[in-house]
Amino acid sequence: MEEKRCWYFTMATLFIRLDGIFLELGSEEQKRLPAFNRTLALLQQVLKSSDPHPRALAWCYLGMLLERKDTFSTTPMGIHDCGFSGTDPLDCFGKAIEIAKDQLPILNRLAKIFHFLRKQDMAIGTCNMALDVLRDPELNWQAYCTRAKIHIRAYLHDLERGKLGLGGMPDRNHLACAKADLEEVVKVCPGLKTYLDIGQVYYYMGVDAVQELLAVDEAALNQALVFLAKAGESELGATLPELQLLRGKCLRIKGEEANAAACFKRAGRPALVRLLFETMERKGDGASSLRDRRAFSF
Repeated sequence: MEEKRCWYFTMATLFIRLDGIFLELGSEEQKRLPAFNRTLALLQQVLKSSDPHPRALAWCYLGMLLERKDTFSTTPMGIHDCGFSGTDPLDCFGKAIEIAKDQLPILNRLAKIFHFLRKQDMAIGTCNMALDVLRDPELNWQAYCTRAKIHIRAYLHDLERGKLGLGGMPDRNHLACAKADLEEVVKVCPGLKTYLDIGQVYYYMGVDAVQELLAVDEAALNQALVFLAKAGESELGATLPELQLLRGKCLRIKGEEANAAACFKRAGRPALVRLLFETMERKGDGASSLRDRRAFSF
């Protein structure tokens, strides 16, 4: 029976991803409903599993689905058929965390899911629980990396809002927290993604938090370039447009226009379009131009 529940869990995961695609494409309700109701029935079976890993994730996925019920004009019948009427999504997430409280792999998985769902406080809390279980960055680098990503996303979110005139200055404490976590990881598990992430953190520490036009900490910019150079040593890293774009931005802020131009050229056309868009965004003003720019996606 447990083997069958593992298959149910795999099928439910695929159905959830499919529903996410339908939701993003704006598909009609009737196209989504059969798979949505089927997923609820599958998760209902997985919740009976004796294995804490699929059981915890099933509660988490159930919470995701219950949050999506408001995207339908009426409550999907599967919610009532499976006995989830009145079930609060937050209770589902809480049960998932309770099951995983001392299970490191499950906690790290839940933290990533909460981060994906933009439930950042919940994700941070779950990362902290994982680190309470095991603080060694060599054995639990996932928790450090996820927590760093949460802080980076929070800073970038506030930075973009500030540029659009929708908020104040971003909290640079997010950068300090991300830096501390990534430095723990880079000592014991250096790799392309870690180098790229910590390089990005140092870049934002080195530039102003308004329009990214002024150097406020040249040492941080130099450190960013060091980590980006290490990322570029790998075969994949040397071809990443994001890496070349970030190197170019660091060099441009330092006043090395020719070197920056060379990096931007290596980044390729899509990255150049993105850079042009960012430049226009800094220089543009007015509500109408703001709305126009929001319509684009790169």
